[in-house]
Amino acid sequence: MAGIIVSASIGVMNPVLRKLATLMCEEFAKLKNLRKEVKHISDELTSMKDALERLADVDNLDIQTIRWRDTVREMSYDIEDIVDDFMRKVSEKNKKARFVHDTIQRLRTSRARHQIAGQIGEIKKLVRDTSERRERYKLDIPTSGKVAVDQRVVIVSWLKDEEKNLKVISIVGFGGLGKTTLANQVYNKLKGEFQCGAFVPVSQKPNILKLLHSLLTQLGCGQSFHDCELNVLLDQLRENLKNKSYLVIIDDLWDVSAWNIIRCAFPENNRGSRLIVTTRIKTVAEACCFGHHEHILEMKPLSEEDSRKLFFDRIFCSEEACPSQLRHVSVEILKKCGGLPLAIISISSLLASGSSDQKERWKHVLNSLGSVSGTNLTLEAMRQILNLSYKNLPHHLKTCFLYLGMFPEDSEIYRHQLVRLWISEGFLVNRSLLQPVQVDLDGSVRACKVHDMLLDLILYKSAQENFITVVDNTEAITGVLQKPRRMLFNLDSATLPGDVSMSQVRSFANWRGSMNIPPLAVFKYLRVFKADFSSSSADDNCKTDLTGLCKLYQLRFIWIRGCRKCQIPTQIRGLQMLPEGIVKMKSLHHLCRFDLRHNTSLNSIKGLGELTNLSTLYLRISLSFDVDMDALNSSLGKLCNLEVLSISSEDSCIPETLSLSPPPPNLVTLYMMTRSRVPNWIGELHNLQTLYLTVEKLDKDGVGILALLPALINLKLRFDRALEETIAIDGMTFAILKLFHISCKNMPHLTFQAGAMPKLQSLSMWLNAKGWNQDENAAPTGIEHLLALERIFVAIQSGTESEQRSAESAIRGAINMHPSHACITIDIEC
Repeated sequence: MAGIIVSASIGVMNPVLRKLATLMCEEFAKLKNLRKEVKHISDELTSMKDALERLADVDNLDIQTIRWRDTVREMSYDIEDIVDDFMRKVSEKNKKARFVHDTIQRLRTSRARHQIAGQIGEIKKLVRDTSERRERYKLDIPTSGKVAVDQRVVIVSWLKDEEKNLKVISIVGFGGLGKTTLANQVYNKLKGEFQCGAFVPVSQKPNILKLLHSLLTQLGCGQSFHDCELNVLLDQLRENLKNKSYLVIIDDLWDVSAWNIIRCAFPENNRGSRLIVTTRIKTVAEACCFGHHEHILEMKPLSEEDSRKLFFDRIFCSEEACPSQLRHVSVEILKKCGGLPLAIISISSLLASGSSDQKERWKHVLNSLGSVSGTNLTLEAMRQILNLSYKNLPHHLKTCFLYLGMFPEDSEIYRHQLVRLWISEGFLVNRSLLQPVQVDLDGSVRACKVHDMLLDLILYKSAQENFITVVDNTEAITGVLQKPRRMLFNLDSATLPGDVSMSQVRSFANWRGSMNIPPLAVFKYLRVFKADFSSSSADDNCKTDLTGLCKLYQLRFIWIRGCRKCQIPTQIRGLQMLPEGIVKMKSLHHLCRFDLRHNTSLNSIKGLGELTNLSTLYLRISLSFDVDMDALNSSLGKLCNLEVLSISSEDSCIPETLSLSPPPPNLVTLYMMTRSRVPNWIGELHNLQTLYLTVEKLDKDGVGILALLPALINLKLRFDRALEETIAIDGMTFAILKLFHISCKNMPHLTFQAGAMPKLQSLSMWLNAKGWNQDENAAPTGIEHLLALERIFVAIQSGTESEQRSAESAIRGAINMHPSHACITIDIEC
């Protein structure tokens, strides 16, 4: 574990070295003495960083080396603070001119020279003392050693029986056996057979109110209930579910008391509803099943055959592709994994990264697992396996990994937000540093959750390294309290002890809605501020003072929810990391949103085209405002890294002159609404994978444009009226489309010809039942040609009760012609 602890020290060293490099640029080089001193400091720190990287591969360090490592880490923070202070003071004198040039002029004065000499001397003393300590105690860097290290069918059969009463099924087993994965796969397979569903994590210290809010949201209750008491939330859930069949997953339940509250949300309505509970604790599983022990599935480790399949498929795509020289060592590695899916996935992901000498690498991994035995794979052994995977991450990514500890247990972590946080902290200069890492998530996955074993590893290491300080509801403090560097404020209500220094905190996150956060004036070097006040039970008249945000000159990232319970600043003049003028924000990756009702100037529109690092842009536009469309089209065409584009309008009045021609080469997602037809330029978006398009009129030419998009996977198409009586989806079109959602106020006849949409898995249609009795051709035809179809959802709107019944009967008749009997859900809206 000691090797893990070194990584954050390396992570904090990198930003310091980059800032020292700024002090050695060509302009500063004119001040020879300054450059010489700074270079000496930088060289010393680089040597220390090299030593830390070697320590990262060692597990058992002596006490003197541990103390030296900790001193280097804290020294790095202190040096960065000194450099930041110096740059800020100098730049404040020269806000209206070029920073480096004017800094040089300022440093030519004797007073300024004296100030910087004092600060450089302070840094030199820190570095010299730390370096001498290593020499004095003869701290050598040791070499590295060993690291101490199909059930779906059963569940589905229980869920799909003829029992109409509410049934609860429990999945119980050791952590890492795949309980959540199994429940999630079953949920995705069967949720279409129920009228509504939800998947909610509980965790060891559940926030019941937040859990019930999540249930209400997923079950389609649009009303806000954030300020409601527990009984009100339970009543609303029961009311919402009383006439519906539902499938709900309660994941990672730890105690019966939490279950006794959660179960009150689910009415017994004889609609064949089902609950699945996952837990590690057998007594909890038994309590959930109301004594029906036959409804408990006890997870077992994978068989030898399944273990081999999972292992080899992840590395080579099949066991047959495994080279013969790796066969024997792979068998030994699998024995160590003991059939535990999480262990197999961790080790196989590590081995899949490849190396010039695979056999030696695999042997090294086997030997590093030490005494881990698959015959009795304990929790500690699993941690050792995760530790090994962690140790083999590149050094700069270890710090990024540890930052996951800034999120609460079982929270969804959005990929784009996480990368922005890493960049804000200085762990990454740009996204290209992530490229060497093998990512198992497919490109469409935008959020993930951290397994609790990984979270344990992160928090253990963070406490040892003073990387993250966790303040939780028990008022127990995890981490080095006196001088915390990052703080996860996990309190409902409490205050910190008075002797805690907050000036060195880089990141602060408040997730539980506490209004008693420390005053912002104490956060001198804060880079990241995240706070969610929406779940606070405090009166709206009791507001948290956030006006101090405007004075945090190092702040790079702000995220606040529940602003009505806060006093926020009226200006952000003091935030020097947010430059004036959009053209200056060259490093911006996400812009949500650029409102052309308030940015109509030609400079603003042209400046948009200079943001060539943009990957996400939400654009708001209206015909009511005079916008230079040629300039806008030109700017959009320059956004060479744009991946996601949303174009919207309050009145749906998007000018027909808007054009993405030539298109951004990397655009994969487009959301757009317009009163015109399908624009011709959409046909040029050859890499487009997801399209949500709303148009006023749809004709066969528009369908033809969409049908030939070669990369389109997900299409959501809404239109007011069709210009032909029939929308025909021709054969050999929409070649790789998997998800198709279509809706219209007056849906024309929809027909699928043989060979159309050969990969389509999910079809959703919104149909109007008005006049259905008189129109025999209203039902869609040709559904039987959609050979890959798995799920069909149809919403029937408007019309009389008789018309709705006729529509449902006709649609079921059309769908029943499908050869593989796809899962059908028909929702009649009253």
